[in-house]
Amino acid sequence: MAVAFTFPGQGSQAVGMGKDLADAFPEARAVFEEVDEALGQKLSQIMWEGPEETLTLTANAQPALMAVSLAALRAMEARGFSLKDKVAYVAGHSLGEYSALAAAGMFSIADTARLLRIRGNAMQAAVPVGEGAMAAIIGLEQADVEAACAEAAKGSVCQIANDNGGGQLVISGAKAAVELAAKLCTEKGAKRALMLSVSAPFHSALMGPAADAMREALAGVAKPAPVVPVVANVVAQPLSDPDEIVARLVEQVTGRVRWRETVEWFGANGVKTLYEVGSGKVLSGLARRIDKEIATSAINTPADVEAAVAALA
Repeated sequence: MAVAFTFPGQGSQAVGMGKDLADAFPEARAVFEEVDEALGQKLSQIMWEGPEETLTLTANAQPALMAVSLAALRAMEARGFSLKDKVAYVAGHSLGEYSALAAAGMFSIADTARLLRIRGNAMQAAVPVGEGAMAAIIGLEQADVEAACAEAAKGSVCQIANDNGGGQLVISGAKAAVELAAKLCTEKGAKRALMLSVSAPFHSALMGPAADAMREALAGVAKPAPVVPVVANVVAQPLSDPDEIVARLVEQVTGRVRWRETVEWFGANGVKTLYEVGSGKVLSGLARRIDKEIATSAINTPADVEAAVAALA
C-alpha cells in the first residue's frame, strides 16, 4: 500500500496561497523567508497580496508554487513526519518536479528557488511574446492529435507538450501551427480545442535556449541523491541517480510531461494513495480520471497538514 507525493505545476497558483500555512506554522513561514532571501525579493508579499498578474508571471509563479509545497512539507516534518520513511515515490508536474526533488533532499530550498527563477526567465525569453502558443485538446486520441500536429507543423514546431490524462492533451509550438492543429483536431472529432492564455510555448522544441540555460544552472548546484526516487516527467519512470535526474530535467524543458503515464506507473507499482502537496487540487483531479483505484488527498491548509500527519503516522 505505497504512498506517493505529487507537486503541482503552473496554473495552480492563486493570490493568498500559503498565507494560512505561514500564519499557523513557524516552519512554513521560515520557508517563505528563505525563498525571499534567495531571490532578493519579497515574493511572499506578491503571493499573499497580489496583484494576480504579477504572481502569474512565469518567473514568479514557479518559485512561488515550490515555496507553498515545501512550506506544507516542512510543517509536516516538524510534526514528526518523515518523507523517507512514509513515501515510496515523488513526482511533480513540470516545475513541480523541482519541488519534488527539493522535498526529497536533492536540492536545497534556496537553490530550488533560484533554479526556478532562472527557468522561468529563460522559458519566457526563449520565444518572443506572440510567436508561440499552446492549446488544450479534449477528447481526442493521442495518435490523432500527433497526426494533426505533424500536418500543421509544415517545417515549424507543433508537438504534444503535456499528456495530462482524462482525455486531455496540450499542444505547443509556433502560434500559426498550433492554431491550425487545434482546428484540425476539432475536425478530427475533438470535444474541445482551447487556445490557452500562456506567455510562451512551454515543453516544445522552441524552448531549446531555455534547456541550455538550465543545463548550465543545474551544473552549478549541489545535488545529493534524493532520499526517495522521483518519477521523472519525460520518462514516467523512477530515477535516483542525480546525473540522470539532471539530464531529464534539461530534457523536460523541451519534452513532453507524461503525467498520465506517471499516474499509471504509480497504479501498476503498488501506489494506492497520492497526496498533492501545495497549492490547488489540479493533480488530484487528474489522478482520479486516470486511475479510479488510487485515493487522492491534497495538502495545502493547516488542517490538511494535521490530517496527513495523522493518517501517515
